[in-house]
Amino acid sequence: MKKLYFTPGPSQLYFTVEEHLKNALKEGVPSISHRSKDFQAIYSNTAEQLKELLNIPEGYHIVFTSSATEVWERIGQNLIERESFHFVNGAFSEKFQNVIENLGKSALKKQADEGSVVDVETVLIPESSELISITYNETSTGASHTQNDLSLIRESFEDQLIALDVVSITPSVEIDFSVVDTFYFSVQKCFGLPAGLGVWVFNEKCIQKAESLLNKGISIGSYHCIPELVKKSVVNQTPDTPNMLNIYLLGKVAEDMNKKGVQQIRQETNYKHALLQHTINESKYLSHFVEKEINRSKTTAVAITTIDSKLLIDALNKKGLVIGSGYGNFKASQIRIANFPTHSKEQIEMLSDQILSLNI
Repeated sequence: MKKLYFTPGPSQLYFTVEEHLKNALKEGVPSISHRSKDFQAIYSNTAEQLKELLNIPEGYHIVFTSSATEVWERIGQNLIERESFHFVNGAFSEKFQNVIENLGKSALKKQADEGSVVDVETVLIPESSELISITYNETSTGASHTQNDLSLIRESFEDQLIALDVVSITPSVEIDFSVVDTFYFSVQKCFGLPAGLGVWVFNEKCIQKAESLLNKGISIGSYHCIPELVKKSVVNQTPDTPNMLNIYLLGKVAEDMNKKGVQQIRQETNYKHALLQHTINESKYLSHFVEKEINRSKTTAVAITTIDSKLLIDALNKKGLVIGSGYGNFKASQIRIANFPTHSKEQIEMLSDQILSLNI
């Protein structure tokens, strides 16, 4: 039985990936040199398609890493000398804070109750914090910030760098990236690609910060430090041998999304989100984990289960529908359902029908 994956990452491949993968093999993409003109054309196309899809402002650089997790460490090395401040809404935002502490730097935080986000208007952030970290969409809990939260932070802290995790939200939700200095994501969630590629975007303020640390004699890393990444990116290359196949696939999928239209993708996301909310409301086994509707993720529905989540997961799995368990301590008491661009309205409708018809 062919299965449909509604897991929150890795998830179902975007429906055009199979054809693009076949073409990549025919064209010999995995075998080309990362110093060749062919790869430069792939890099350039992927960057241009992402700029169009995400409406990335002028002056922002797009570089590639092994994962979004790697970006945490690179931000810690390149953009923080002594201190950062973290809005912690769940496991992944807390892991970023831990990475900064592991680098021997001060990582202050304001932590929200599980299933909620920090109220940005009530937080006192020290002026000594060089960088403010926000996870827009916390994949572990399904709690999401809003654009208004980002704008409020930017208005209050014009000089600090703002770093935004958009791993499980972009391009499904519109974000004004001009109010942040750097943002990053990996490709195995909303972009529906195999894991193993991170995308890191940053502006000139970030470059200046990295160079100022370097001029002070502070180590900012080696091959993936910002100066090296920028030096190569301006000629559509990378410092190391990258995941060329995934960069190629990302460019092709972003191109497909641009042809479809990002506004249509977002309209469909809203429809599917509303359907999943209705499903949780009507199911005799489920209730919402995130109480405030405005903070419920549009791409990662998280529900409390009245029975062991494994029973629900196994029942759906027998029907070829794979959903995720709760994260960490919530493994047995919650489920997580991805609502990514690759999941069609019909697939989400089918999943909803199956959940509502369960009798365990």
